[in-house]
Amino acid sequence: MQRHIRTRAAVVTVALVAAGAVTVGVSQAAPEHRSKPAAGQAAAKPTKKQIAALFDGWNKALQTGDSKKVAARYASDAVLLPTASPKIRTNHAEIVDYFDHFLLNKPKGEKIRSVINVLDSNSAIDAGLYVFQLTDPKTGEKKDVEARYTYEYEKRGGKWLIVNHHSSVLPAAS
Repeated sequence: MQRHIRTRAAVVTVALVAAGAVTVGVSQAAPEHRSKPAAGQAAAKPTKKQIAALFDGWNKALQTGDSKKVAARYASDAVLLPTASPKIRTNHAEIVDYFDHFLLNKPKGEKIRSVINVLDSNSAIDAGLYVFQLTDPKTGEKKDVEARYTYEYEKRGGKWLIVNHHSSVLPAAS
């Protein structure tokens, strides 16, 4: 008996053999929502520079102060594990809500270190360290917050979107 389990990026096949052994195979899935190349053409993988530019676009969206513009850079089914909130955001309204509050601090991000893995023509991961300059809305005092980040991007309908974003304050060195 074989059973197929679909995940965001793969189909896992579990085969149950009569003797009781279990084998597992993983094959890349091409979810229907991903962009597909024209017939007879293989889609080109994006460059690391192109993926790095996605952060720059996200950071520019922050500078607008418009939470809806920032949230538009996320897929409708994106997951956001934000720096300044304990709540996991799993839909568009929750992501907008987070940025409604975060943008009050007039954040401006700058990458310190970035490690980019282009997985295929429609997906990439950018992980590393960044620093945010935040401005207290009451006092005007500025402070820098260093954090770790991971962005998982997918190309959907011809547009690169964030499908998973994790950001957490960088712990003190031990």
